[in-house]
Amino acid sequence: MIKVLENPFYYLENFHQGLAWIGERYDDLLTADERHFLATFSTLPQSSRALFVRMVMRKGTIFRASKLVYAEIGSTHEAARPLAQAGLIEEDPQLELDALFDLLQKPEIVKVFQLGAHVKHLRKADQLAALRQQYDGARRFSGWYAHSGDYAYRNLTQQLCDRLRLIFFGNYHQDWTDFVLSDLGIYQYEKVEFSPAARGFRSRRDIDDFLAIHQCHERFAEGEDPAAVIADLPPCAPDNEWLRSRRNKLLFAIAQHVEKLRDWPTAHAMYADCDYPGARARAIRVLEKNEQPREAFDLLQIALQAPESEAERQQLLRMAPRLARKLGHAKPPPVVLAQAERIDLSLPPPQEASYVEFVVRDHLSKEDAPVYYVENSLINSLFGLLCWDAVFSPIPGAFFHPYHRGPADLHSADFQRRRALQFGDALSQLDGDQYRATIRANFAAKYGIQSPFVFWEAVDEELLDLALECIPPQHLKRAFERILLDVKSNRSGFPDLIQFWPAERRYNMIEVKGPGDRLQDNQLRWIEYCAAHAMPISVCYLQWAA
Repeated sequence: MIKVLENPFYYLENFHQGLAWIGERYDDLLTADERHFLATFSTLPQSSRALFVRMVMRKGTIFRASKLVYAEIGSTHEAARPLAQAGLIEEDPQLELDALFDLLQKPEIVKVFQLGAHVKHLRKADQLAALRQQYDGARRFSGWYAHSGDYAYRNLTQQLCDRLRLIFFGNYHQDWTDFVLSDLGIYQYEKVEFSPAARGFRSRRDIDDFLAIHQCHERFAEGEDPAAVIADLPPCAPDNEWLRSRRNKLLFAIAQHVEKLRDWPTAHAMYADCDYPGARARAIRVLEKNEQPREAFDLLQIALQAPESEAERQQLLRMAPRLARKLGHAKPPPVVLAQAERIDLSLPPPQEASYVEFVVRDHLSKEDAPVYYVENSLINSLFGLLCWDAVFSPIPGAFFHPYHRGPADLHSADFQRRRALQFGDALSQLDGDQYRATIRANFAAKYGIQSPFVFWEAVDEELLDLALECIPPQHLKRAFERILLDVKSNRSGFPDLIQFWPAERRYNMIEVKGPGDRLQDNQLRWIEYCAAHAMPISVCYLQWAA
């Protein structure tokens, strides 16, 4: 249920809570300007602080007073004056033409520049292009628009506030609105007990490295020369796997870009220097593309001795016959994989547009054997409900603020190992009947709380009961064990549908493929795993009847 917030300054109160949290836990890591901001911000008038937070929570750094009208703040210009005196914002800033256009609406542009008939009806972007040659300098907002009756402000501390947000959340994909969404009850978060010393960054170097990697990512996304971006990538502390993973992810993306440019030597060097999953397989492929089959084959043989994952093994087995043939080697024996049962359907096209999964679901579903569209939601949710306490264990470094959807190390290589005892206790319940009570109890007690595994909108009590009655605990245990082997990769690839026969207490998982569609690699891996462990699984190939 969405709550009503009685305090009109709720966002300011939340911002102060965030600053207090940072001051208590990270004071020794802060720079002088960050520490000064924390010490002086609270001394400003309430309306000024509220206006500043409104600016911080908006996109961009330049604003018009007429767009910052809030009843609880009152006069925007009066509230802005102390902020300017404190050096947090600039009143009437110097603006280039592009920045001015972002602030003005089309009728204002026509008025300010006295546009003629041939220009005023153009799109805003075309008006800007037409005026660029005449206006190449910067002026204050009042100089551009002397009689607007409005004011403009530039937030001078947005980067500082972004750094503080990063320090609080440990990432850039969360922002201060998470406080508000939690207060409103839109998002609910598990309450994890962690010590006051728990924090996402251990040193100032960690913060600076994160910022540098983020800036390199932004530069690469904007099309900057990859060599210049890589030159500025920090090496990261050797004992910080989390930051090394972020660095390697960017390095992998840049290597893929270089590979598309067919710069094989540079791409290979980058893949070879990258520990990101999939980099070694791409290095082999680049060697092959560069007409170096011997080097590619030798590296493939090394990789096959200890594949980094099921995904890499799958890629290696796909490349091996081709490389062997290029070297004149005997064709390696085919790898026999466990196969799913095949279902072939020929059905009339639906009268209204519909997904093929829904067409097959409706065709196969019977009163005594219902079919549900679940894809990745059901098995992940059952796992998350059974292993709730393990996932949200207060492991050092996993939780360091109240707004975690899941542990910060969810995708790290040692995620399971660091919680081996807790996951062992949870999965051991599948050796008896306790797992049913635990899953049902957590479904009731934790309903709606954010989780990286539980799909609350897709799983209801009816589906939960059918799954617990029809899926043997041994099959659940096999599925859960595979999820834990590689959380990032193995949370996806599950079949689209599941059919239950409650009277017989059995089930079947069904992957649906429409005309021209084919199985994806992660789907093939789940199909092989399930078939190898006698977990019922089928692939349904649908064709439209003429």
